[in-house]
Amino acid sequence: MNTLTALIFSLVFSFNMSTELVVTEPVTEDKDIVSLAVETEFLSTLVAAVQAGDLVEVLQGDGPFTVFAPTNEAFASLPEGTLASLLKPENKDQLVSILTYHVVAGKVMSGDLSNGMKAATVNGNSVTIGVSDKGVTVNGANVTTADISAKNGVVHVIDKVILPPAK
Repeated sequence: MNTLTALIFSLVFSFNMSTELVVTEPVTEDKDIVSLAVETEFLSTLVAAVQAGDLVEVLQGDGPFTVFAPTNEAFASLPEGTLASLLKPENKDQLVSILTYHVVAGKVMSGDLSNGMKAATVNGNSVTIGVSDKGVTVNGANVTTADISAKNGVVHVIDKVILPPAK
């Protein structure tokens, strides 16, 4: 097995922080990114945040988009009260900034990633990709499931909420 095959295999069949195997249903590319997230229980907090940020229509658009999707556990690990505060209407701009920091224009599959590469996010800042024998990271967040294809892009599940740099 070559290194790339081993890396992809480890990404697709890795464990999330709770050591439960992250299994996705076979994807038919007839669903958009939002529909996939809605049907994935461990992404329900992300769905709620996308709805609160009025980003549903954007992420249902033509794209293509690459979404680094934090799990419910990732949101739960934020400091107490952070998520509740972000979901308030008066904090919508901050929420949108954080959510769009998880989105890259274009469809970037795991095989396209290289160690140290920078990817420009929709919010205007870049994230740094790490690739090693331990797996793939995005700004230090571990990719727990990669290459979930949708008709308008791809989703890579991550174990942390990544925050854009302070302005």
